[in-house]
Amino acid sequence: MNQAFDLQQLLTDPIVAALARAEETAWFAAKPTDTAAGIDASGINPGIIEDARARFGRFAPWFAQHFPDTRATNGILESPLVNIPTMQAELGRRFGAVLPGKLWLKRDDSLPVSGSIKARGGIHEVIEVAERLAIAAGLMAPGDDARVLDAPEVRQLLSAHGIAVGSTGNLGLSIGIVASELGFNTTVHMSLDARTWKKELLRARGVNVVEHEGNFSDAVAAGRRTAEADPSVWFVDDEASLSLFAGYSVAGSRLAEQLTALDITVNAHHPLIVHLPCGVGGGPGGVTFGLKAAFGDAVHCVFAEPVNSPCMSLGVRTGLHDGISVADIGLSGLTAADGLAVGRPSRLVGEHLQQLIDGYVTITDERMKALVGLLHNTENIDVEPSAAAGFAGPWRILEDAGYREAFGLDDAALANATHIIWSTGGSMVPAAEMADYVAEGQTMVSEIIWR
Repeated sequence: MNQAFDLQQLLTDPIVAALARAEETAWFAAKPTDTAAGIDASGINPGIIEDARARFGRFAPWFAQHFPDTRATNGILESPLVNIPTMQAELGRRFGAVLPGKLWLKRDDSLPVSGSIKARGGIHEVIEVAERLAIAAGLMAPGDDARVLDAPEVRQLLSAHGIAVGSTGNLGLSIGIVASELGFNTTVHMSLDARTWKKELLRARGVNVVEHEGNFSDAVAAGRRTAEADPSVWFVDDEASLSLFAGYSVAGSRLAEQLTALDITVNAHHPLIVHLPCGVGGGPGGVTFGLKAAFGDAVHCVFAEPVNSPCMSLGVRTGLHDGISVADIGLSGLTAADGLAVGRPSRLVGEHLQQLIDGYVTITDERMKALVGLLHNTENIDVEPSAAAGFAGPWRILEDAGYREAFGLDDAALANATHIIWSTGGSMVPAAEMADYVAEGQTMVSEIIWR
């Protein structure tokens, strides 16, 4: 992981130099990669998407029984897709450019159970482990309705096993909530950035929360050591887990169903452009994989990161992936977008999926906060700062004529475009803390320079 590199040579790249100065940046791939070729080059079998989707289906009755907020969807974990025309118009006015097409918000901030983009992946890995253990013990047959896991003998089995994870907060929240509900002995290692309310919520559910003074990578390393020392503990590795990745990828096929229901066409003449918040990269990487499998070349995926922790942009731009950290270029990694406060990226995503990612945009904390305030003012939707990371992306695309030409995003295509900002985090934030986010954001709306 720790590769030798010449920092001064890396800084001759103007993008890397701008990242090191914690400036807002936007850079895009020089030319598109055929989706089929990109998926093949990733080395990841797209069959994992349907496998994960089927597992979520088997567990739907269990979720409907254990989590009331899933009953409206019969236990299926999905978030709404909402049009936000007033926000689109206001951003156009502030950025000084009308955005062609329609702007939508994918509201993973209100995803059932734990309300974040990380939830699908974390929950998927936990239920996969539970299913595997029960089947191996002869207490469950492949394909069984997951409610068999509520049997006393299965609960006893799972209580003898542990789940461990390192997290900045949102992944740990999803894993802790579901693993404790299944009866696992659960430990969440949380980094310095994790919010107090997340720790308290997990502890109230009987989860062992271990706090670390270090960053995300330190929390992950601690979780990994826990599992290595005890063979009964399963470690959920946010930096490299294919099971997490598979859970995230299900979002692609689910979004396809939502767009069909809304009578929204996606093809070369009606592009889908998706802006995804990025921390370590597993969440947006898995969603990208699922979107590409569902829509092929017609979908364009852009990752959004805070200027103080642009780990994926840095890793891909330098080609060093997890061999370089934001600390290596002098950045603190600290950000108001605590769910995105990661210093070193996922190699699984950066190295294997980079051909399927169109671009990378970084954004200041001040702009994210202002966008929280603006979203409240225009659409009466409240989210945490990390959920607003993608909003600048559509306008950064308008500024890059070279990218648009290379990817066939001419005026006619953009006029038919569907732009989606993928949200994360908000519905579980305590009311007082959310009120503070909104109040600060409303103040920042008039204080930042929009263009």
